[in-house]
Amino acid sequence: MPFLICIATLFGLAALGAPIAYAMIVAATVYLFMSGLDLGLASEQMLQGLFTSFILLAVPLFIVAANIMNAGTISDRLLNFCVALVGRFRGGLGHVNVVASLIFSGMSGSAIADAAGIGKIIIEMMTRNGRYSPGFAAAVTAASATIGPIIPPSIPMVMYSLVSDTSIGYLFLGGIIPGLLMGAVLMTMITVLAHRRNMVVDEPIPLRRLPGLTFRAFPALLMPVILLFGIYGGVTTPTEAAAVAAFYALVLAALFYRALSFASLYAILLDSARSSAAVGLVIGGALIFNFIVASENIPGAVAGALKGIELSPIAFLLMINVLFLLLGCVLDATTILLIVVPLFIPACRELGIDLVHFGVVIVVNTMIGLITPPYGVLLFVINATTGIPLRDIIREILPFLSVLIVALLIMTLLPETVLYLPRQFGYR
Repeated sequence: MPFLICIATLFGLAALGAPIAYAMIVAATVYLFMSGLDLGLASEQMLQGLFTSFILLAVPLFIVAANIMNAGTISDRLLNFCVALVGRFRGGLGHVNVVASLIFSGMSGSAIADAAGIGKIIIEMMTRNGRYSPGFAAAVTAASATIGPIIPPSIPMVMYSLVSDTSIGYLFLGGIIPGLLMGAVLMTMITVLAHRRNMVVDEPIPLRRLPGLTFRAFPALLMPVILLFGIYGGVTTPTEAAAVAAFYALVLAALFYRALSFASLYAILLDSARSSAAVGLVIGGALIFNFIVASENIPGAVAGALKGIELSPIAFLLMINVLFLLLGCVLDATTILLIVVPLFIPACRELGIDLVHFGVVIVVNTMIGLITPPYGVLLFVINATTGIPLRDIIREILPFLSVLIVALLIMTLLPETVLYLPRQFGYR
């Protein structure tokens, strides 16, 4: 009964619009009170979990790196490089949108950061002079932003690693091919729609300018290379790599590109601190909630129930996909990763499902949830930052949503799409 009341409190507060971190903390406190346990356990679990987890330091460091990289002329240089690369095709700025997300995903690790930062700039480029409809521009931006947390670095993968005790390095490697697959299916759909609707062909940038644009963008393009080399070369841990990424971004923006003043750096650090604090509160609430779930032995009960059904690993993964796609319509990705995913980790172990494969599939699933109507968070973010009507975005997002689900199905049925690169680097 205390656990049921706890769940009812959580969803009740969330439905009333309370921040999910506060809803989790209040629901956990209600459980402790109803169970006759010491209410101080709430703060103990939160502080112990936050202060003893070296992995979690990567989250604020990636946020700082992303905010610095989005400052000044860095975004412009990378965008010019993308326009020169793929802007010459029909529907070219749609392709630029996807390629920019692939590149920026190596810097931010956050879908919302990609959509609110570089996404807003590309939407303005696409809708200028009526070349593309606002709904289409917004839909492409929302769909491509889902790639951000799949290609490393990835804040959701750090959170999954926290609850599953899986290697962040192998999770990062496992996300590269799925991220490229998502980019490929989105660009295929843009090509189909561009020819069907006879979209404009932008004036191509001469190929002779490509080397110069590449040179200007090259230092920024090195960020993901440095990150991955540090981790897989054995030079740094993932958390140390996040610190290196933040320092590299600072040196690049302040000294190399000279696009960062002390005032703008202060604003960036302030904004990063706010974002990190918000993420920290959610993680803290999840740590208390995970203590409650473990106390009630919910994961063991779920694993036992699924074992009794005798599901095959593929059937289990397909069932989980359906469940998480539905949950993604009403819950944010962080809540799913920190509260719901731990319930199914024991079942994965029982069924022999690889936890790196499972983790990448789940993160892709939660990203698709960000653009799934009616409560896709990315849809609301773009609506808030651009003023494009939500109904226009939802109407245009459906084709991209369908191809991303096809990509998710490929990753689910073919584990090698996730595990190939980790195995090349020694994962067994």
